[in-house]
Amino acid sequence: MTQRTAQAGDSVLVHYTGKLKDGSVFDSTEGREPIRFTVGSGELISGFDRGVVGMAVGDKKSVEIESQEAYGDYLDDHVIKVKREELGPEINPEEGMVLRMRTANGDFPVRISEVSAEEVTIDGNHPLAGQDLAFELELVEITI
Repeated sequence: MTQRTAQAGDSVLVHYTGKLKDGSVFDSTEGREPIRFTVGSGELISGFDRGVVGMAVGDKKSVEIESQEAYGDYLDDHVIKVKREELGPEINPEEGMVLRMRTANGDFPVRISEVSAEEVTIDGNHPLAGQDLAFELELVEITI
């Protein structure tokens, strides 16, 4: 009898460790609960999702994901400079601060990447945009 493997539509539990090209860890479920998602649903980056397909419970594997299948390319047109006063008096901008930007397409997080006396640089790229990623995966459970 062959062991069932993860396929599109399955709910799965996965432990993972995500690393950058230099080997530094940017996220991990180590010491936490594994992540649950539905394979093929678009809940996670496409490269991670595809990496789980075909794994059986207990399987471990490494996957390398190019930026296009992760958080996309870094786009310069997602970076804007605004006058400090445009942020409003209730915001004291600091580098690394995350704000919510409201657009016609809805709200999304942006990060302050630079602050000067007059201007604030706001970066709408995901912090991992433009990065190739590597994941160590372990399939814990499959629910059909």
